[in-house]
Amino acid sequence: MLAVLPAVTGQLGGAGDSISQILSILFYVIFIVFLFYGQRIQMYVMIREVEGSLYKLKYIKDEGRRIAIETIKELGKPQTDPSARVDRYLDYFTISPQSMDPAGIVYKLDHILDVRDTRLKDEVKLMAPASDEVQVNNLENTLEAAMALNYIYKVVRHYYIQGKKTLSLYIIMQLQMILPLVMKEAEAYASALKAFAYGQPIGDGVGPLVAAKLMHGYETRKVPKDCVVAEVPLEGRTALIMKAEGPGGNVGKPGDAIKAVIEENKGKIAAVIMIDAGLKLEGEMVGEVAEGVGAAIGGPGVDQYKIEEALVDYHIPIYAVIVKEDIGDAVSPMRKEISDSVDKVIERVKSVILERTKEGDKVIIFGVGNTIGIGQ
Repeated sequence: MLAVLPAVTGQLGGAGDSISQILSILFYVIFIVFLFYGQRIQMYVMIREVEGSLYKLKYIKDEGRRIAIETIKELGKPQTDPSARVDRYLDYFTISPQSMDPAGIVYKLDHILDVRDTRLKDEVKLMAPASDEVQVNNLENTLEAAMALNYIYKVVRHYYIQGKKTLSLYIIMQLQMILPLVMKEAEAYASALKAFAYGQPIGDGVGPLVAAKLMHGYETRKVPKDCVVAEVPLEGRTALIMKAEGPGGNVGKPGDAIKAVIEENKGKIAAVIMIDAGLKLEGEMVGEVAEGVGAAIGGPGVDQYKIEEALVDYHIPIYAVIVKEDIGDAVSPMRKEISDSVDKVIERVKSVILERTKEGDKVIIFGVGNTIGIGQ
């Protein structure tokens, strides 16, 4: 019996050595494969991840198109199917003016944006003949959100196909790295579509909401372009409260409006206070209120230029109060935290007026933003 044990042990030892050798060979094979093909394997994994996001983007884009078409049919009562016109609308583009000689470029851009706005509104009226002015503005906003989704999808698809065709790791890697931000923006526009379709206030409307609360009960009049103003007594001063005309989806032209009111009151405006939504940093709370100086307004810069030009001509100081939110909050239905910040903003505005102006002064307060769902 004892004589058999060494033989068995030797057999087991031999089997163990064989397994060890197989594992060693397998390790070296895997090492060599990864040495020569690791980058390609990594690229195929990234391509699959991008492909999944692209399918999701296509679904969001198609859903946006469907919502836009259904809303047009519901509100506009068209005689024919608007699908073909909607598809044409989604591919509209705007070419920026030539900037080699920058002199006068602001007014060139302003003209192009006016032409674009008029053209798009005319297209909406053709698609939805039964809609009124408020509905036309809301439908235009709905189609703009669908247009943004269409553009995002096409750009991501372009770089995906380019990366796949060229098998370039760097194209695919860059696309994969920015995809979380792209998807976040796309989902924000998808939320915006429903808000615009139903005429609900969005996060970007916090400025107009503050202005509407301050001017509520006072007579308003129109000022150029697509804006309204009301004269309101506030903390012993005369406040000229301004916003885009609602409740349709509209941002107006704050530059022209503020410039017109300043020229109406030559030398009598003590300060301009602008209220707008501001992009928050990660870690900051939605609805936080902050104040500073300068023209608080986004967009291509035309309105900011006009405001600053008018202020310099009359040496008027400008102050800003912002409500912090991210891009998703700005275009989605207004969150409770943002609507709750309105009273805090009004307190900040009153504080600025008391500290920076004298009793009897005239002050312009402009609530900047999309006034969809927010009347005067």
